[in-house]
Amino acid sequence: MIEQILKPKRRQKEKVTLLAEKVREDKKLVTQLVECFEVGTVAEKGHCMEAMQYISKDEPEIVLPHIDFVIDHFGDSGTRVKWEVAEVIRNVAQRFPEKVTKAVPKLLASIDDRSTVARWSVAYALAEIARNNPRLQKELISKFKEILQKEKNHGVRNVYIKALESLGEKKE
Repeated sequence: MIEQILKPKRRQKEKVTLLAEKVREDKKLVTQLVECFEVGTVAEKGHCMEAMQYISKDEPEIVLPHIDFVIDHFGDSGTRVKWEVAEVIRNVAQRFPEKVTKAVPKLLASIDDRSTVARWSVAYALAEIARNNPRLQKELISKFKEILQKEKNHGVRNVYIKALESLGEKKE
């Protein structure tokens, strides 16, 4: 099913939307998304991860059984996969913050990524983890303040500033 959606000459948005719809209809298909990711082209990997991101917005429990797989493949296949993985982590962190704790070191290792979109997605994921995981808040607040000392992009900076404010902290 998943391969049939990916192969035809469809636009990216259409492929991703169709993938997400099919997985929502039959939740067992998320396993096929994972399998396709493992053997797919870089573009197909991006489509699969973006579909998982769409699904995780409203139904993170569907991707939850595969969250370790998602985290393990953070950054494997280029910038698009990196930012989609960060988005999945962010979405899952809202309802299942303990399940994404393992992602924190990988996310922190990417705060200097050359891609602004990747840094922005990483910032959102880290902010969501900090908001929802009291056990990691102190450590992440400290890291956010360090990041603000060197991050030049205003959009990325604003994500960290808003996260600090939502946690009752000042950027210093």
